[in-house]
Amino acid sequence: MAENKVRSPRLSSGSTASRPIIWVIGFFAFLNVYSLQSVLPMVMQDYHASPVQAGLAVGATVLAIGLVSPFMGMLSDSFGRKNILCASLLFITLPTALIPLAGSFEWLIALRFIQGLAVPGIVVVLIAYISEEFQATGVARMMSTYVGGTVMGGFSGRFITGHAGDLLGWRGAFFLLAGMNLLGALAVLWGLPASRNFMAHRDIGGAFRTLRVHLSNKRLMAACAVGFCVLFSLVGAFTYVNLYLAGSPFHLSSAGLANVFAVYLVGVVVTPLAARYIDRLGYMRSLQSGLTISICGILMTLLPSLVFVIAGLAICSTGVFLCQSATISGIAKNVTEGRSLATGLYYLSYYAGGAVGTWLAGIAFESHGWSGSVVVIALAQTLAASIVTVVWGRASA
Repeated sequence: MAENKVRSPRLSSGSTASRPIIWVIGFFAFLNVYSLQSVLPMVMQDYHASPVQAGLAVGATVLAIGLVSPFMGMLSDSFGRKNILCASLLFITLPTALIPLAGSFEWLIALRFIQGLAVPGIVVVLIAYISEEFQATGVARMMSTYVGGTVMGGFSGRFITGHAGDLLGWRGAFFLLAGMNLLGALAVLWGLPASRNFMAHRDIGGAFRTLRVHLSNKRLMAACAVGFCVLFSLVGAFTYVNLYLAGSPFHLSSAGLANVFAVYLVGVVVTPLAARYIDRLGYMRSLQSGLTISICGILMTLLPSLVFVIAGLAICSTGVFLCQSATISGIAKNVTEGRSLATGLYYLSYYAGGAVGTWLAGIAFESHGWSGSVVVIALAQTLAASIVTVVWGRASA
């Protein structure tokens, strides 16, 4: 039976009862993406890897997400939302379980890339699902619920891996993540309501015509550019701050590094409040505010104190979460056709930025230490603020 004609006996997709399962999907979408960061010093020691090489192991997952995102949007438009979501959640379990068995650093990078191939089937498809199923109850509210889940998932992946790595080694930590992924996939398979408003679109020619329309949409392209810069800064910061804090004068263990990622919990508080803030200020001013906050936070980490580094990371990530909520809410609200494809284009740029961030911030780290990475990250955020002001400002006018 077609997905759009199936009714779930458990939940109505238009009700607030669906919010917990939306949060759970966001959680498991990002449980694995950055999980390597808190055990990065241990992995580097095992494989005798350089900082840039270690960054590639983080960036490989991010790059795969970006490359697959536009195509996953087309696939979802043809075959339905829930089917792709559940298949992707099940698929990610396999490479996660194989990562601890990697015999070389090259194999570890390859498996991390395969992990990333599954993520667009979760994030891109879920945003299209929300756009279709929750127009009556408020897209911004449901998007904030989703982003809150992604924030908690991003934190938990780092936190669990770091503490489990201290007890079981980093390989044992990834076996634990694989088990969690399997349980999460089964929970979503049971609990996510089937689509009620999905209409299949299998016209490939039409998809490419929609792509041309999207590429000429200046607001959408500006949002994509902002996404590139935002994840550039976030992944660059949270990859190389681990190497900074593991070295002199801080000498933090993997468990200590995992605790630093508790700053992500600020996002759990911020994102539910973001919908009201975004609706009141508008998308452009919300983005400008979020980027300003983020720049101030990353510059604060240059102060030679663990307290200031942690506070700076908290402020930086809070600004990024506000930017992400404003950007994806703006796309969901203003793009009325080809939503999956539009979301896929956004995530292509967003995660490409994360992959480039691990590379450029890593080169800066090898040359000038943490201060070099901070300068590169701040410049990326400044570029994003300029794009928002010029392009979105003109479009509004």
